[in-house]
Amino acid sequence: MAAAHEEAAAWSEEAARRVWGGAVPLQVHLHDADVTALPPPPPFLTLGPRIGYLPLLIPVIKAHFSNALPPGVDTVWFEYKGLPLKWYVPIGVLFDLLCTDPERPWNLIVHFRGYPSEILSPCEGEDIVKWSYMNSLKEATFIITGNSKSVMNMSQADQVALWESVRKGNFGGYKNISTRLKLGPFEEDGLVRTASTERQHQQSSDEPESPGFGKPCRVPVRLYVRGVQEDLEDIEDAMPVRDWESVSYINRPFEIRKVEGRSYITLGHALQTLLPEFFSSDTQNAEEVDSAAGNSDTTDPSRSSLEAEPASASLREAEITKKAKVKLVRVQGIELDMDIPFLWVANNLKNPEFYLHICVYVSTRKQ
Repeated sequence: MAAAHEEAAAWSEEAARRVWGGAVPLQVHLHDADVTALPPPPPFLTLGPRIGYLPLLIPVIKAHFSNALPPGVDTVWFEYKGLPLKWYVPIGVLFDLLCTDPERPWNLIVHFRGYPSEILSPCEGEDIVKWSYMNSLKEATFIITGNSKSVMNMSQADQVALWESVRKGNFGGYKNISTRLKLGPFEEDGLVRTASTERQHQQSSDEPESPGFGKPCRVPVRLYVRGVQEDLEDIEDAMPVRDWESVSYINRPFEIRKVEGRSYITLGHALQTLLPEFFSSDTQNAEEVDSAAGNSDTTDPSRSSLEAEPASASLREAEITKKAKVKLVRVQGIELDMDIPFLWVANNLKNPEFYLHICVYVSTRKQ
């Protein structure tokens, strides 16, 4: 048994190293309006870490284009096919969400003027990216443990070292500090906490919960849901995302309880529970849909306003029917089978702030 646990731990560490080593090849073009020299500068080629953020690439990108930039104060932002890119969403998530047919390299346009403040929240440098990351970590900690004390009580030196490990992609340094937070791994066996199972438990015994019933295990999940045409035969032919109103950005923790003798929860079951609005009533019992995510799109009330975008935005925009069908699920660039154990995905493919980011493509039709 000990050997099996050691082997599982070794596989988990290898998966984490692969996640940390993942990168998106980028080809960054300077926007025509920012070019002040002839001939125009060539595009800049680089690797964008999947777990990293676009603003962290600005120093090297600016150095490359420095001889062609106009004078004045920079307000740097990126776009893809006319869509301004949200700077606080990890690079890998942006790529998985916006590229139905993954481009290699991914062609982005960088702007040094005309920041679209009506679309993007302000980003004034690395400090605000660090703040956003630490806030997400505190939020994830709140979901997992019920409070954020382990992060709030970190020394300033540890906070700096943790951020530097994320910024530089140093998995060893990150692991040394993050293990002290005691945020995992998530339990491997569990049962979705539903209204029906809660009633059954209460009816079967008036005694307090026994240790065997299990302490709730809550997995921090961020879902990014975009619609594609219902009659689409090839996902690669999907229309590009033109605005962020057509994407649902949802914080919805997934809660399970450890119950002996129960089979593992699949990714498909987890998505049915997390996204009941995208599944017909005949695929998921209404009571089960009601509660495994804790009946909540909210977590720590002090969370960042950057992370609190309305979950219903794309539902209003696309008028998604009850029978929307999931066409594709991507996590860390992998198109996952719906039968894969959900907690394996959560334990091995999460980002450094302990969130599992899931990109979901659904076929939709207007009512």
